[in-house]
Amino acid sequence: EVQLQASGGGLVQAGGSLRLSCAASGFTFDDYAIAWFRQAPGKEREGVSCISHADSRRTYFEDSVKGRFTISEDDAKNTVYLQMNSLKPEDTAVYYCNAEKSTAWGKLSYWGQGTQVTVSS
Repeated sequence: EVQLQASGGGLVQAGGSLRLSCAASGFTFDDYAIAWFRQAPGKEREGVSCISHADSRRTYFEDSVKGRFTISEDDAKNTVYLQMNSLKPEDTAVYYCNAEKSTAWGKLSYWGQGTQVTVSS
């Protein structure tokens, strides 16, 4: 069964850190772009960070998290991590991981179930 499992969320004070994990089962991340999105209450889902295997593992970050968040991966564990430092209350959201790639038959896209991050002031 193809599955993405997101974990690592929690409650943290402003200035603290969390590390989110996105573990894949049933497939490997080869040729996929792995992205983290977040959705705060009453807001649309937004992209936070991405690592692209189709682009030499280039990484991308949304402007508000640049310098605070990093994205990395452990190939042996088929897991991508989002290290979040200097957290702010506005980082509070449900965080989702997504794996997507293009094929000759269209896009393959998988979503994790979401993990809650709450940053208190």
